[in-house]
Amino acid sequence: MKQQEFDAVNNDGQMRLLDDLQGLLEKQIEMARKGNLRRVEALAAQADSIVAGIVQTRVLQQPEFDDRREHLTKLYKKLELVLAAGKDAVGRQLRRVGSGRKTLQAYRKYG
Repeated sequence: MKQQEFDAVNNDGQMRLLDDLQGLLEKQIEMARKGNLRRVEALAAQADSIVAGIVQTRVLQQPEFDDRREHLTKLYKKLELVLAAGKDAVGRQLRRVGSGRKTLQAYRKYG
């Protein structure tokens, strides 16, 4: 195999890794918005193995992939924000449940 052919095959593999990671991040964001955290966690495990491949190939250190690196970084930040918003919503719900339980206990005690 000529060097040029090897580079093309290697480049295709690197692009596939980046495409796979992007797809998993987009799916995680979708699942996080739907509140399906188990699926988010399962997808994160898949993403970890892809990230390991990306790190091994050092594809994101190459200048021609700067745009992809920026896009993936934005997706990670978006996922982080969606998960943080979900955590905040769960915290509010837990506080309401706690308040409701205290109210019920007060009614039982004095009612």
